[in-house]
Amino acid sequence: MQGVIDYLKQNQTRFLAEFCEYLRFPSVSAQPQHKKYLSACADWLVAHCRQIGLTAEVRQTNGHPIVVAKTPRTKNSHLPHYMVYGHYDVQPPEPLDLWKTPPFEPRIVGREIFARGSTDNKGQNFAHLKAVEAYLKTGTPLPCDLTFVIEGEEEVGSENLATFLKTNKRELDCEAVVISDTGMPSPKHPALGYALRGIIAFEITLHGPARDLHSGLFGGAIENPAMALATLLAQVRDKNGRIKIPGFYDGIEKFTKFERAQSALYPMTDAQLKKLVGSPALFGERGFTATEQRSARPTFEINGLTSGYQGEGSKTIVPAWARAKITCRLVPHQKPEHVRKKVLAYLKKICPPTVRMEITAGHGAEAYLVSPTGAPAQAALRALEKAFKSKPILMREGGSIPIVNQFKKILGADSLLLGLGLPDDNPHSPNEKFNLDCFEKGQLMSAHLWQELGPCQCC
Repeated sequence: MQGVIDYLKQNQTRFLAEFCEYLRFPSVSAQPQHKKYLSACADWLVAHCRQIGLTAEVRQTNGHPIVVAKTPRTKNSHLPHYMVYGHYDVQPPEPLDLWKTPPFEPRIVGREIFARGSTDNKGQNFAHLKAVEAYLKTGTPLPCDLTFVIEGEEEVGSENLATFLKTNKRELDCEAVVISDTGMPSPKHPALGYALRGIIAFEITLHGPARDLHSGLFGGAIENPAMALATLLAQVRDKNGRIKIPGFYDGIEKFTKFERAQSALYPMTDAQLKKLVGSPALFGERGFTATEQRSARPTFEINGLTSGYQGEGSKTIVPAWARAKITCRLVPHQKPEHVRKKVLAYLKKICPPTVRMEITAGHGAEAYLVSPTGAPAQAALRALEKAFKSKPILMREGGSIPIVNQFKKILGADSLLLGLGLPDDNPHSPNEKFNLDCFEKGQLMSAHLWQELGPCQCC
């Protein structure tokens, strides 16, 4: 291992330059005008993987392409096989005016690099590639066979990846899936995630008059769709932060003592959280800590509201329509379609007859939960401790990775969630960043991980 570790230390300047090349692709999967950049990014990844010694190719889908790269292996290899999953697509960078520098031109300040996709997820999957490069370039035998699957649709629900897994099930059969697309509390508190929240997404549009109307001539005699939407959404949650929708909490199990104890190890106080997010005060479901609220309880979130005139100055109208983008984060044992059915039924029930409701369904995924006591999880904890020189914690992750349940259902493989992002990395927000210490230690973690997961180490 010493040759691998030395190689990683000696090549950080080059790694950073290559990382910047990766970040310059505006690979925004949600926006059709960026399609050519997603293809270009996939091609760049394939070329880079081949350069470091992997076999690699672009696999086309009905959407954006998937990159598949493999370590060299003998024909009838008996080494354990692991998949490393990541994604090269990124969130839209808007609002652009809140970025201090252009989102696709990396900016380095001290030990942090700012760019869209830096932590979610290019930096995290790139750390694994660099670890494998160190093995291959130093001639150090890898104790595992590895297949990288890096997709271009994670940020829009991984629509085509499940089909890809089914089509290539035999090729992708593996012991477990390693994913670094989550976070840790701090470099002194590396973490293994054992749960992810699920999600459902949809849009509500309330239609009122056939066109925007003069508010002086017609206001007061007809329903204002924006007001109706605000009133409707206000009826979803009570003053204690609990969702009022009947059946919303069906199937949820209570926290165990073990989970409460693990949650208490999360090293962020309420005051620190308030400062981090810049809110005047915290708010969440009563009866749970802030850590539990944002990682292990379901939510109903308004992601966007649109209606009426948005330009400069005043325009006195009653708008013709109002729209809200909604996501609900779900926890283990909630069924996405059951929750969606209950939510839509409630919204339709409380919608006033003075407007017409239109609901467009979006993506959905179940929550994920895996035992943190199994041999692969324990191997991952050892690798984290060796790289970060700190005892790792176990944590639930508040975000969603829709495909992890498909890895379990289709491949029969659990996922090891080894996040490298920090709480202030701003994923999905302006000025997203990635800590370069986490980038380097993530490479070390990955290098140690394959030793820990190798034959006779993870039996």
